[in-house]
Amino acid sequence: MKPFIPKNPRFRKYREISAIYLKSQLAWRADAVFQMLFTVTKILFAYLLWGMVFSQRDTVSGFTLDGMLSYYIISSFLSQLELSDGVSGEVSERIRNGTFSKYMVLPVNIPGYFTAMEAGCVLFYLGFDLAAALIWIFIFRIRFVFTHSPLIILCALLMIILGLLFMVQLNYYLGLLTLKYEEIGTFLMIKSNLVALITGSIVPLALFPEAVLRGMKLLPFYYITYLPSMLLTGRCREEAVTGILILCLWCLALGGLIRITWKKYRVKYDGAGI
Repeated sequence: MKPFIPKNPRFRKYREISAIYLKSQLAWRADAVFQMLFTVTKILFAYLLWGMVFSQRDTVSGFTLDGMLSYYIISSFLSQLELSDGVSGEVSERIRNGTFSKYMVLPVNIPGYFTAMEAGCVLFYLGFDLAAALIWIFIFRIRFVFTHSPLIILCALLMIILGLLFMVQLNYYLGLLTLKYEEIGTFLMIKSNLVALITGSIVPLALFPEAVLRGMKLLPFYYITYLPSMLLTGRCREEAVTGILILCLWCLALGGLIRITWKKYRVKYDGAGI
Protein backbone atom coordinates (compact mmCIF):
# COMPACT_ATOMS: atom_id res chain seq x y z
CA MET A 1 0.00 0.00 0.00
CA LYS A 2 1.34 3.44 -0.94
CA PRO A 3 1.69 5.93 1.94
CA PHE A 4 -0.86 8.70 2.09
CA ILE A 5 0.57 11.90 0.58
CA PRO A 6 -1.51 15.06 0.96
CA LYS A 7 -2.25 16.69 -2.39
CA ASN A 8 -2.45 20.22 -1.03
CA PRO A 9 0.52 21.98 -2.71
CA ARG A 10 0.85 24.43 0.18
CA PHE A 11 1.21 21.57 2.65
CA ARG A 12 3.72 19.84 0.37
CA LYS A 13 5.96 22.92 0.31
CA TYR A 14 6.28 23.00 4.08
CA ARG A 15 6.65 19.22 4.24
CA GLU A 16 9.60 19.46 1.86
CA ILE A 17 11.19 22.18 3.99
CA SER A 18 10.86 19.95 7.06
CA ALA A 19 12.34 17.01 5.14
CA ILE A 20 15.32 19.08 3.98
CA TYR A 21 16.16 20.23 7.51
CA LEU A 22 15.63 16.74 8.91
CA LYS A 23 18.18 15.37 6.43
CA SER A 24 20.57 18.25 7.03
CA GLN A 25 20.86 17.24 10.70
CA LEU A 26 22.69 14.12 9.56
CA ALA A 27 25.67 16.34 8.78
CA TRP A 28 25.86 17.25 12.47
CA ARG A 29 25.89 13.85 14.12
CA ALA A 30 27.97 15.10 17.05
CA ASP A 31 25.13 17.47 17.94
CA ALA A 32 22.81 14.49 18.43
CA VAL A 33 25.31 12.93 20.85
CA PHE A 34 25.61 16.13 22.88
CA GLN A 35 21.82 16.50 22.83
CA MET A 36 21.53 13.11 24.51
CA LEU A 37 24.27 14.00 27.00
CA PHE A 38 22.48 17.21 28.00
CA THR A 39 19.29 15.24 28.66
CA VAL A 40 21.22 12.66 30.68
CA THR A 41 23.05 15.36 32.66
CA LYS A 42 19.83 17.09 33.69
CA ILE A 43 18.25 13.83 34.80
CA LEU A 44 21.41 12.80 36.68
CA PHE A 45 21.46 16.16 38.48
CA ALA A 46 17.82 15.69 39.47
CA TYR A 47 18.51 12.14 40.67
CA LEU A 48 21.36 13.26 42.95
CA LEU A 49 19.60 16.37 44.25
CA TRP A 50 16.19 14.88 44.93
CA GLY A 51 17.68 11.64 46.19
CA MET A 52 19.18 13.64 49.08
CA VAL A 53 15.94 15.57 49.67
CA PHE A 54 13.76 12.45 49.72
CA SER A 55 16.15 10.63 52.05
CA GLN A 56 14.70 12.85 54.77
CA ARG A 57 11.02 12.67 53.76
CA ASP A 58 8.59 10.60 51.71
CA THR A 59 6.85 13.37 49.75
CA VAL A 60 7.55 16.95 48.62
CA SER A 61 4.56 19.05 47.46
CA GLY A 62 2.71 15.82 46.71
CA PHE A 63 5.60 14.27 44.75
CA THR A 64 7.16 10.95 45.68
CA LEU A 65 10.77 10.33 44.59
CA ASP A 66 9.61 8.25 41.61
CA GLY A 67 7.05 10.91 40.73
CA MET A 68 9.65 13.69 40.92
CA LEU A 69 12.15 11.78 38.77
CA SER A 70 9.39 10.91 36.29
CA TYR A 71 8.58 14.63 36.07
CA TYR A 72 12.24 15.47 35.40
CA ILE A 73 12.59 12.78 32.76
CA ILE A 74 9.55 14.09 30.87
CA SER A 75 10.37 17.79 31.32
CA SER A 76 14.00 17.22 30.28
CA PHE A 77 12.79 15.37 27.21
CA LEU A 78 10.43 18.23 26.29
CA SER A 79 12.92 21.02 26.97
CA GLN A 80 15.52 19.30 24.75
CA LEU A 81 12.96 19.16 21.94
CA GLU A 82 12.63 22.95 22.03
CA LEU A 83 15.26 23.91 19.43
CA SER A 84 13.95 27.24 18.21
CA ASP A 85 16.61 29.45 19.85
CA GLY A 86 18.49 29.44 16.56
CA VAL A 87 15.54 31.05 14.77
CA SER A 88 16.03 34.44 16.44
CA GLY A 89 19.77 34.35 15.73
CA GLU A 90 19.22 33.34 12.11
CA VAL A 91 16.63 36.06 11.46
CA SER A 92 18.69 38.73 13.24
CA GLU A 93 21.91 37.85 11.43
CA ARG A 94 20.21 37.72 8.03
CA ILE A 95 18.64 41.14 8.58
CA ARG A 96 21.92 42.65 9.75
CA ASN A 97 24.00 41.34 6.86
CA GLY A 98 21.33 42.02 4.24
CA THR A 99 20.59 38.41 3.25
CA PHE A 100 17.08 38.15 4.73
CA SER A 101 15.90 38.66 1.14
CA LYS A 102 16.54 34.94 0.71
CA TYR A 103 13.34 34.25 2.63
CA MET A 104 11.35 37.11 1.12
CA VAL A 105 11.62 35.72 -2.41
CA LEU A 106 10.57 32.19 -1.47
CA PRO A 107 6.94 31.30 -2.36
CA VAL A 108 6.17 30.50 1.28
CA ASN A 109 5.00 32.31 4.37
CA ILE A 110 8.20 33.29 6.23
CA PRO A 111 7.03 32.34 9.77
CA GLY A 112 5.67 29.13 8.23
CA TYR A 113 9.12 28.43 6.75
CA PHE A 114 10.77 28.64 10.17
CA THR A 115 8.00 26.55 11.73
CA ALA A 116 8.59 23.83 9.13
CA MET A 117 12.33 24.10 9.73
CA GLU A 118 11.79 23.61 13.45
CA ALA A 119 9.52 20.61 12.80
CA GLY A 120 12.25 18.90 10.76
CA CYS A 121 14.84 19.44 13.49
CA VAL A 122 12.48 18.24 16.23
CA LEU A 123 11.64 15.06 14.31
CA PHE A 124 15.34 14.27 13.96
CA TYR A 125 16.14 14.67 17.66
CA LEU A 126 12.91 13.11 18.88
CA GLY A 127 14.27 9.56 18.84
CA PHE A 128 17.59 10.47 20.46
CA ASP A 129 15.95 12.35 23.33
CA LEU A 130 13.45 9.55 23.88
CA ALA A 131 16.27 6.99 23.95
CA ALA A 132 18.17 9.04 26.55
CA ALA A 133 15.07 9.25 28.75
CA LEU A 134 14.36 5.52 28.50
CA ILE A 135 17.98 4.63 29.31
CA TRP A 136 17.78 6.48 32.61
CA ILE A 137 14.49 4.86 33.54
CA PHE A 138 16.20 1.47 33.31
CA ILE A 139 19.55 2.54 34.81
CA PHE A 140 17.98 3.96 37.97
CA ARG A 141 15.17 1.40 38.00
CA ILE A 142 12.62 4.16 38.37
CA ARG A 143 9.00 3.13 38.81
CA PHE A 144 8.00 5.48 36.05
CA VAL A 145 4.83 7.43 36.82
CA PHE A 146 2.72 7.97 33.71
CA THR A 147 -0.97 8.65 33.17
CA HIS A 148 -3.17 5.91 31.73
CA SER A 149 -5.81 8.29 30.37
CA PRO A 150 -5.80 8.50 26.54
CA LEU A 151 -7.64 11.83 26.72
CA ILE A 152 -5.03 13.38 29.02
CA ILE A 153 -2.22 12.05 26.84
CA LEU A 154 -3.91 13.60 23.79
CA CYS A 155 -4.31 16.94 25.59
CA ALA A 156 -0.65 16.88 26.66
CA LEU A 157 0.52 16.10 23.10
CA LEU A 158 -1.58 18.94 21.70
CA MET A 159 -0.19 21.29 24.32
CA ILE A 160 3.37 20.22 23.47
CA ILE A 161 2.81 20.98 19.78
CA LEU A 162 1.26 24.36 20.58
CA GLY A 163 4.13 25.12 22.95
CA LEU A 164 6.73 24.38 20.27
CA LEU A 165 4.78 26.55 17.83
CA PHE A 166 4.65 29.42 20.34
CA MET A 167 8.41 29.26 20.94
CA VAL A 168 9.11 29.36 17.20
CA GLN A 169 6.84 32.40 16.91
CA LEU A 170 8.49 34.08 19.91
CA ASN A 171 12.01 33.57 18.59
CA TYR A 172 10.99 34.71 15.11
CA TYR A 173 9.40 37.84 16.59
CA LEU A 174 12.54 38.64 18.62
CA GLY A 175 14.61 38.21 15.46
CA LEU A 176 12.33 40.65 13.62
CA LEU A 177 13.01 43.29 16.27
CA THR A 178 16.43 43.68 14.61
CA LEU A 179 14.58 45.76 12.01
CA LYS A 180 14.01 48.40 14.71
CA TYR A 181 16.69 47.93 17.37
CA GLU A 182 19.61 46.45 15.32
CA GLU A 183 20.96 44.65 18.42
CA ILE A 184 18.63 42.24 20.23
CA GLY A 185 21.11 40.51 22.55
CA THR A 186 19.42 41.94 25.66
CA PHE A 187 16.00 40.66 24.56
CA LEU A 188 17.43 37.18 23.93
CA MET A 189 19.18 37.10 27.32
CA ILE A 190 15.98 38.08 29.14
CA LYS A 191 13.99 35.49 27.18
CA SER A 192 16.47 32.67 27.88
CA ASN A 193 16.58 33.30 31.63
CA LEU A 194 12.83 33.77 31.86
CA VAL A 195 12.06 30.60 29.92
CA ALA A 196 14.52 28.52 31.97
CA LEU A 197 12.82 29.57 35.19
CA ILE A 198 9.10 29.65 34.45
CA THR A 199 8.78 26.65 32.15
CA GLY A 200 9.53 24.44 35.15
CA SER A 201 12.59 22.85 33.56
CA ILE A 202 14.78 23.76 36.56
CA VAL A 203 12.36 22.97 39.41
CA PRO A 204 8.67 21.99 39.29
CA LEU A 205 6.52 25.09 39.56
CA ALA A 206 4.43 23.26 42.18
CA LEU A 207 7.16 24.17 44.67
CA PHE A 208 6.52 27.90 44.15
CA PRO A 209 4.11 29.88 46.41
CA GLU A 210 0.49 29.65 45.32
CA ALA A 211 0.28 33.39 44.55
CA VAL A 212 3.29 33.15 42.21
CA LEU A 213 1.83 30.07 40.57
CA ARG A 214 -1.45 31.85 39.83
CA GLY A 215 0.47 34.62 38.08
CA MET A 216 2.47 32.13 36.02
CA LYS A 217 -0.75 30.54 34.76
CA LEU A 218 -1.45 33.73 32.85
CA LEU A 219 1.78 33.34 30.87
CA PRO A 220 2.25 30.87 28.01
CA PHE A 221 5.49 29.44 29.43
CA TYR A 222 3.57 27.62 32.17
CA TYR A 223 1.97 25.47 29.45
CA ILE A 224 5.06 24.70 27.37
CA THR A 225 6.97 22.24 29.56
CA TYR A 226 5.58 22.24 33.09
CA LEU A 227 1.89 21.50 32.55
CA PRO A 228 2.39 18.80 29.85
CA SER A 229 4.90 17.11 32.18
CA MET A 230 2.44 17.26 35.06
CA LEU A 231 -0.39 15.92 32.90
CA LEU A 232 1.72 13.00 31.69
CA THR A 233 2.60 12.10 35.28
CA GLY A 234 -1.10 12.09 36.19
CA ARG A 235 -1.33 15.49 37.91
CA CYS A 236 -3.20 18.77 37.19
CA ARG A 237 -5.77 16.97 35.02
CA GLU A 238 -8.34 19.71 35.61
CA GLU A 239 -6.07 22.25 33.83
CA ALA A 240 -5.75 20.31 30.56
CA VAL A 241 -8.49 21.94 28.47
CA THR A 242 -7.95 25.42 29.94
CA GLY A 243 -4.23 25.14 29.20
CA ILE A 244 -4.86 24.31 25.55
CA LEU A 245 -7.23 27.26 25.15
CA ILE A 246 -4.84 29.72 26.82
CA LEU A 247 -1.92 28.54 24.71
CA CYS A 248 -4.03 28.81 21.54
CA LEU A 249 -4.89 32.40 22.43
CA TRP A 250 -1.23 33.23 23.02
CA CYS A 251 -0.24 31.69 19.67
CA LEU A 252 -2.94 33.70 17.87
CA ALA A 253 -1.97 36.92 19.68
CA LEU A 254 1.73 36.49 18.92
CA GLY A 255 0.94 35.63 15.30
CA GLY A 256 -0.97 38.90 15.00
CA LEU A 257 1.88 40.82 16.64
CA ILE A 258 4.33 39.31 14.15
CA ARG A 259 2.21 40.45 11.21
CA ILE A 260 1.88 43.98 12.63
CA THR A 261 5.62 44.23 13.36
CA TRP A 262 6.59 42.94 9.91
CA LYS A 263 4.19 45.29 8.14
CA LYS A 264 5.42 48.28 10.15
CA TYR A 265 9.18 47.73 10.01
CA ARG A 266 9.83 45.84 6.78
CA VAL A 267 10.33 49.19 5.04
CA LYS A 268 13.49 49.62 7.12
CA TYR A 269 15.04 46.57 5.45
CA ASP A 270 16.95 47.45 2.29
CA GLY A 271 18.70 44.15 1.65
CA ALA A 272 22.12 45.73 2.05
CA GLY A 273 22.90 45.00 5.67
CA ILE A 274 22.84 47.28 8.70
